[in-house]
Amino acid sequence: MWKHFAANVLTLMIVGLVVLAGLAAMAQRAFVAEGPLEQAICLRVEQGANLRGVTASLEAQNAISNGMLFRVGAQYDGRDSQLRFGSYLVPEGASMTEILDIVTRGGASTCGTEVVLRIGVTQSEYLVRELDPATNRFEEVLELPLEATEFPEEYQRIIEQPDTRYRIAVAEGTTSWQVWNAINTAEFLSGTVADVPAEGTLSPDSYEMRRDADRTALITDMQARQAAILAEAWAQRVDGLPFATPEEALIMASIVEKETGVAEERRVVASVFINRLRVPMRLQTDPTVIYGITLGQRVLGRGLRRSELDAVTPYNTYRIDGLPPTPIANPGRASIEAVMNPEDTEYVFFVADGTGGHVFATTLAEHNQNVARWRQIEVERNQ
Repeated sequence: MWKHFAANVLTLMIVGLVVLAGLAAMAQRAFVAEGPLEQAICLRVEQGANLRGVTASLEAQNAISNGMLFRVGAQYDGRDSQLRFGSYLVPEGASMTEILDIVTRGGASTCGTEVVLRIGVTQSEYLVRELDPATNRFEEVLELPLEATEFPEEYQRIIEQPDTRYRIAVAEGTTSWQVWNAINTAEFLSGTVADVPAEGTLSPDSYEMRRDADRTALITDMQARQAAILAEAWAQRVDGLPFATPEEALIMASIVEKETGVAEERRVVASVFINRLRVPMRLQTDPTVIYGITLGQRVLGRGLRRSELDAVTPYNTYRIDGLPPTPIANPGRASIEAVMNPEDTEYVFFVADGTGGHVFATTLAEHNQNVARWRQIEVERNQ
């Protein structure tokens, strides 16, 4: 009887430990995940403020999704008593760990005006924003194209202010050439980056800068962040993935990044391409063909031609087996993690569903039906 009782207790303890480990892993992911903040805010940390008060301020401004998790994370890191008073810029989408870094790294800073170089997939531009004291949020006051060679007096006035902050925001899915070109063009940076960095090696992220910061140092930072993300994800990958190296997984992550912008779909889309590799069948994805045409140096701006789909190139996954030779863009953390931990599905087909997402299928017959529905949606839209 006692043996039976002890066995039950041991089983319950093991189950409890597994549950706790799972909860800890979920909490860790939430702590480093992109936050809910949709627009940058200026966070004021008063002298003598405690973590509970700062947490309440962050929650009130919708900068964090879980105040208790933020406090527990700060205590776990040993930084709950390391708050530094001052005014801090909290960028949109900042994770809880990034916010904790901001308010504990020391050196009070002001955040009245911000110049952002936004590097996007289709275009890049300067955005100038100033803090609205009434809302404690930044309002856009000026937008200029990246190619601007003459700047209005308003811009000159802003950059002459000693407390103006500079930031570079790189979107997921940008190519290394796009980032390299924008950084070499940015008027508030110094130095020159001679060579385009290897595709996929730059982390799409937000980079706070000082005026006249060195361009090469910025690229080095981008590469270091991406390498760290890739190494961490590779170390935590699930078993049985069809990748021999982290670099192969990075190639796949870049394809997933270009195929969907819907966060909830990334792991499912990743499963489709991984299933195709396992079958094996060709990846058959348009973004790789497009990259083979543009090499990431321009937006194609039109549909693919039949001759382009039929051409044998290293990037035409309709004509080659397996992965293309390099990534086709710089994937973000979420796409890299999706490839390392894909959804468990049997899907090998997907097509747009007309709402910005995709519909998935396991058989060609089902896929053809989905394609027919999509064609009908296209017809209705054109009409």
